[in-house]
Amino acid sequence: MAKKNGSIIYKCSNCGYSQPKWLGRCPECGEWNSLEEIIIDRNAVTPGGRGSEEVQKQKPVELASIKAMEAVRLSTGIEEFDRVLGGGATKRSAILLGGEPGIGKSTLLLQTAASAAHEPARKGNILYVSGEESAAQIKDRADRLDIDSSGIQVLCTSRLEDTLDALDALNPVFVVIDSIQTIYSAEAGLIPGTVNQLKYCANELVSWVKERDSVLIMTAHVTKEGTIAGPKSLEHMVDTVISFERNTDDIRFLHAQKNRFGSVDELGIFTMTAKGLVPVVDPTSLFLTKRGASQPAGVACTPVFEGTRVFLVEIQALTVPAKASVSRVYSEKIDSGRVARVAAVIEKRCGLKFSDQDIYVNVGGGVRLSESSIDAALACALYSARTDIALKPDTAVFGELTLAGEIRPVSKSKQRIKAAQNLGFTNVLAPEADDGAVKAETIRDVIKILFK
Repeated sequence: MAKKNGSIIYKCSNCGYSQPKWLGRCPECGEWNSLEEIIIDRNAVTPGGRGSEEVQKQKPVELASIKAMEAVRLSTGIEEFDRVLGGGATKRSAILLGGEPGIGKSTLLLQTAASAAHEPARKGNILYVSGEESAAQIKDRADRLDIDSSGIQVLCTSRLEDTLDALDALNPVFVVIDSIQTIYSAEAGLIPGTVNQLKYCANELVSWVKERDSVLIMTAHVTKEGTIAGPKSLEHMVDTVISFERNTDDIRFLHAQKNRFGSVDELGIFTMTAKGLVPVVDPTSLFLTKRGASQPAGVACTPVFEGTRVFLVEIQALTVPAKASVSRVYSEKIDSGRVARVAAVIEKRCGLKFSDQDIYVNVGGGVRLSESSIDAALACALYSARTDIALKPDTAVFGELTLAGEIRPVSKSKQRIKAAQNLGFTNVLAPEADDGAVKAETIRDVIKILFK
């Protein structure tokens, strides 16, 4: 038997013989320099199984000598989901999906499980673990959505140990945990949702998937502010953090806040229907309001990029006399600091006063805008709202606005112009005169051209 020397033993890599001291030659098989230092760690998780006490001591290696491994991706079967993940779910990765109650997280993951189960190249089980619903409820949803549930294994439990036993028995290629806040382990107490429970259970599940060619997707509850509930370390433990949001209509937005295997700029768009979530493949004109020949004051259209796609959005502005001695900015979809800055530039460079006005800004369709290319369109919407002069319906504007009042060029200008022209915007103002666009170098030029 192996004897412990504190917490370290020496084990032969050839025959498995172990003893408390290092020797140059193994007494059992006679192999030279085969004894390796092994740490006795009861909390270890190794490829051989959970809770293994013997762990080989890790030593530093030169980074240049390490052979890089190309990430192997598995398609979820849903194009918009794959887009947000960067081209599919990476093997041995953990994904955390957060969203408010009733938004459709369980629907999305059930559709994902069904699509993944019927991918032609898929080999392996799909395990759907639910701590919130019964198996009958999940089956009822699958029937209501007309989902082919063959190939999906369902486990309705809140015990971590039951989940880990099922994982070891089935070795699934896709694992869905709905949700991580409902899972508990007796090792960390008996109350689900505590900080210790979340960290312990998530660590066990992530450790399991890191040693196998599987993908782990966990749903998470959110607070009233919209952030994922629980310790922030939960987001650090996983590879990808995805936010599931909606606007006032049936449109759902899926975007990554963290992604170790892809970009966080992609936006997945779905429509909620009676048959579940339907991907919106071409959202180019999804956020534009259909009107007649005229357009109200305070509205400006601009082309924006989300990842690899460009689509047109409508920025809406309203100014009213301030109700108090200090004016305020009300803006949810565009950062209120950016709105205040653009208003200050117009006041300084164009002489139009905003300091005595309350400013309201919205984006049609409920999409959030953060890129700098929207500055020029935001300035036009504010100027139009303040002067009550409407822009022509065929006008689109983009460009970054500096504090000096300059309109700076932005990336992918030609693609933005082409997308606007394809939707009937014949009058496009841009920092550079490309493909028939009108060039505007300063905010004063924009005001002169559009508002005469």
